[in-house]
Amino acid sequence: MRVNLPGGQTDGVSQRTVILLGSTGSIGTQAVDVVARHPGRFRVVGLSAAGGDVEALAKQAVSLGVETVSVADTAAEAPLRARLADLGAAAVEVMSGPAAATELAGRGADVVLNGITGSVGLGPTLAALRAGSTLALANKESLVVGGSLVHAAMTRDDQIVPVDSEHSAIAQALRSGRHEARRGVTGATEVRRLILTASGGPFRGRTRDELKPATPQEALVHPTWSMGPVVTINSATLMNKGLELIEAHLLFGVPAHDIQVVVHPQSVVHSMVEFVDGSTIAQASPPDMRLPIALGLSWPDRLDPVVTPCDWSTATSWTFEPLDEVAFPAVGLARAALAASATHPAVYNAANEECVAAFLAGRIGFLDIVDTVARVLERHDGTGATLDEVLAAEAWARAAAHEVLARR
Repeated sequence: MRVNLPGGQTDGVSQRTVILLGSTGSIGTQAVDVVARHPGRFRVVGLSAAGGDVEALAKQAVSLGVETVSVADTAAEAPLRARLADLGAAAVEVMSGPAAATELAGRGADVVLNGITGSVGLGPTLAALRAGSTLALANKESLVVGGSLVHAAMTRDDQIVPVDSEHSAIAQALRSGRHEARRGVTGATEVRRLILTASGGPFRGRTRDELKPATPQEALVHPTWSMGPVVTINSATLMNKGLELIEAHLLFGVPAHDIQVVVHPQSVVHSMVEFVDGSTIAQASPPDMRLPIALGLSWPDRLDPVVTPCDWSTATSWTFEPLDEVAFPAVGLARAALAASATHPAVYNAANEECVAAFLAGRIGFLDIVDTVARVLERHDGTGATLDEVLAAEAWARAAAHEVLARR
């Protein structure tokens, strides 16, 4: 799949309607902050959340004046309605259930920001695309799991704007050169390779043996980013970087062997594009997710202001290190999954989600996460890539992960 990022006519200061999926999570709360700082640019018409924080969701709905809210947990519907009524917003439409976010995403807003964590975000991704909305995509798992399905659901080539900081950086850098990025087009390109930067997580520099005793508490302390628990653990294992490699391949049509991962502890250079003449274009900014979120909502325009830029009057150093693929084999597994079959990336992601949950619950060790994913991938034969086949592969991977872990 090749995606051509929106980059033609800007819309000046025209107001865009927005739906925020995962609004009470890390991405969602920062998106609300961006919207609040730029009144008149956006009108949020819908919010979705899992339902674990009814108070926060109700307050967001009232402050933004939304028309509709949805919760995945049906048990959260009644307390949400009650809290909205307490806040004078009883007229807000409330939806609940596993399919509520998908229904909301398909209502045709100008922009749908998918900040849901996990492969459960695939349904809303497909719904937003089919409805013709621009998809500001922070849910990398939906693209990893359903790459060909996402491709088929697109109504135009410029429909996806990446919100992951790495892919946003690449999208910005690609504007410096010629790169055919339209579905099914193989044209001239000036791009030699993509360079994804990784902070290295909390365990950067440790050997494999030194990683054995790592605890969930240690893994959840990220050195530069504040993220949800799943993404933070994925950063500690570098599984997150494997998912991002798959996502970069699918978004930009660059072969996996032309996507390199380097460790950059300062997290200021968010990724780079190397061109055929030897030039490398890097996007640099402080590690603040509001910048790629703002670009996702306003692309191709830039909002003013969003974050404080780097201070060039202060002496500083940026370092780049090769990835230790012995201690952190997740990126190599991602390359293997891409090469194996259309459903291997879905298996890679689903098995990892189960292992992360087990690790956070204290049932397995840190190294068991990626080791189990590797064993599950070895057992997967690969199938086609229809929705039913992808969902079946995911279900199989989750069951297989539990089976492997039970035999530890």
